[in-house]
Amino acid sequence: SIIRFAVSMELSVQVQSSNGSRPTGCGSALAREYWPLCDTWGIVVQAAAAAGFISCVVLMLVLLLRLACASRHRSSAVAALLLFLLATAGIFALPYSFIIALSPQTCPVRVFAFGVLFSVAFGALLARGLALLGVALARGWREVGVAAALALVQVIVATEWLLVVLVQDKRMCQFSQSEFAMLQIYVMVLLVAALMTALRFLRHACATYSYSYTGRTHRQNKLRAALLVLTLLLSACVWLVWITLLTYGNRAMGRSPLWDEPVICVALTANGWVLLLGHGFTQVCFACKRGARTKDPPLDFTGWTSPRTQPEAPQALKTGTDNDGFQADVDGRR
Repeated sequence: SIIRFAVSMELSVQVQSSNGSRPTGCGSALAREYWPLCDTWGIVVQAAAAAGFISCVVLMLVLLLRLACASRHRSSAVAALLLFLLATAGIFALPYSFIIALSPQTCPVRVFAFGVLFSVAFGALLARGLALLGVALARGWREVGVAAALALVQVIVATEWLLVVLVQDKRMCQFSQSEFAMLQIYVMVLLVAALMTALRFLRHACATYSYSYTGRTHRQNKLRAALLVLTLLLSACVWLVWITLLTYGNRAMGRSPLWDEPVICVALTANGWVLLLGHGFTQVCFACKRGARTKDPPLDFTGWTSPRTQPEAPQALKTGTDNDGFQADVDGRR
């Protein structure tokens, strides 16, 4: 789907780039690096990304309201989901830095924010899988700490690259497509680790026997595991497609660098919606349903019991001397 979208959207871009014409709808005062914002593929990507960003903000507001009235045990899971939605909202905002042409202002944002935001999202999914498996390291508020610690590694990697290029070598912020893909190696490791953890949780949920009084929880765990696996599988497919196109496919088809930035923009938007629908929206629904069940009024047994219907206390057991039959039998033997 990414390839088909890029092909259809870039037909007009190729014609306009060949003759250097301004896209329809761009004002005369608009600089050349902002022309893709007025183009067809840029408008489509902006609309999809803006809708996803607004959806993330709405879900975060719902979670903040839920966090205000949640218990301490539940607030840790809500905080972890809030961190995930924050990273997803950042992913939806990131395509704008790729729609605008590469410049000294957009280059650091591309290098730093791309890997960091995805490391936070995939780190949060990995921490959620560990928490569902019952790992002590990811229980309670430690789940948020695990996700933040996993993302910190990518922060160090991206910061080191920027310092080496911009400060030590004193070069312009420019990179090849293969270098950009290599900067995301740790993010791909997080994605694979989260997928393996989700598959293990799915296997555990399907193999565990449920009793009648735990049937609802067992079915919910199976659904969570299936959604987590589906989200990570689709994310892995998106990453495989955009990395293949960026490092080999576009160049083999003779479309590089014309298709490079549109492919990344479409991949960002598609992966953002996968994360939002597969994990963010469903987990918010689970949290709201769980909160509704905890607010149900207790069962009222008024009229079921009455002092008249209380069973009488059992009579004291008779000893041998109080039992007339036993006493008569003893006298007869004598």
